[in-house]
Amino acid sequence: MPVESEGPIPAASPVIGEAEIEAAVRVLRSGRVVQGPEVAAFEEEFSALVAGRHCVAVNSGTSALHLSLWALGVGPGDEVIVPSFTFAATANAVRLAGAEPVFADIDPDSFCLDPDAVAAAIGPRTAAIMPVHLYGHPAAMDRIGPLAEQHGLAVVEDACQAHAAALNGTPAGAMGTVGCFSFYPTKNMHALEGGMITTADAETARTMRLLRNQGMEQRYANEVVGANLRLTDVAAAIGREQLKRLPGWTDRRRANAGFLDAKITAAVTPPVAAGARHVYHQYTVRVRGDRDAAQRHLEERRVGNAVYYPTPVHRLKPYLKDGRPDPRWDLPETERAAAQVLSLPVHPSLTEDDLARVADAVNETAGGTGAATGDAK
Repeated sequence: MPVESEGPIPAASPVIGEAEIEAAVRVLRSGRVVQGPEVAAFEEEFSALVAGRHCVAVNSGTSALHLSLWALGVGPGDEVIVPSFTFAATANAVRLAGAEPVFADIDPDSFCLDPDAVAAAIGPRTAAIMPVHLYGHPAAMDRIGPLAEQHGLAVVEDACQAHAAALNGTPAGAMGTVGCFSFYPTKNMHALEGGMITTADAETARTMRLLRNQGMEQRYANEVVGANLRLTDVAAAIGREQLKRLPGWTDRRRANAGFLDAKITAAVTPPVAAGARHVYHQYTVRVRGDRDAAQRHLEERRVGNAVYYPTPVHRLKPYLKDGRPDPRWDLPETERAAAQVLSLPVHPSLTEDDLARVADAVNETAGGTGAATGDAK
């Protein structure tokens, strides 16, 4: 049982400091609060994180995914290959665009789309692949990219959890046709709420700018039918402050993950693929035994934790067929991961004592037995 002096260790700890508050107040006093100079500056500064790509700010990560498909012409009659082991927003964006998600299985180590499963899922209606860089680990874009090129498919990177991740030196958001980021408060950096789309193609970027702003670049000169997906300048100003600290926060997350890797012996710690730069939006282990019991023990020890994601998307109500999972989706690695994963605190606010408490609490769930790496299958 925890001693009384041990405070709770939160699973996540969004930072809203004086710099963010001052930035928000500055914008409010300026009177330029929507789609103004702060948004333009945020787009320009974020571009440095994605190898100089064009950046288009929007009001959420979900909007980024939806708008990307919309701008690329993906719609009714099309299919988009997605993982089922992810947040529902990935598949929801496909449906919002009028297309249908096709669920493919994941790699058991990275928790990201398995390229072989993607290849098997490609059909005559496939228009795009939407790999998710889950938990901050980049998907196998070195295999998915050539596969997409071979079949003439767009690649929409769901990088909503992967700010500053990279594969073989190429940053997340700079490996696909477009990349999408989220600035929700629990992400590695935030803007209270918001999103960003990245692309190497200037015309695609212009189309996105039209679509996010009622179809116009110049006021009342509407060129296409668009929507209101704009980011506020208050959010952009906060995002700019967060972006300044992202490198240091990323280093701290990676160091914290290294500490946990070395200390945890009673669960399978997250492997990192060769050439991958994992940024640990979540530090996710596989529990060897009873996950519910492990969570109860962590809660007794006042160690925050969460399951991302307990129900694969293809088993959620909107994606059932006649009230049951569609028989087309045979996803054994997805099902196994959903039954075993547990995410632990890894955020930059943790002290070494906090990290030691996290590792000790995990190890106590199985008496400290078991190897730090291995197969929980």
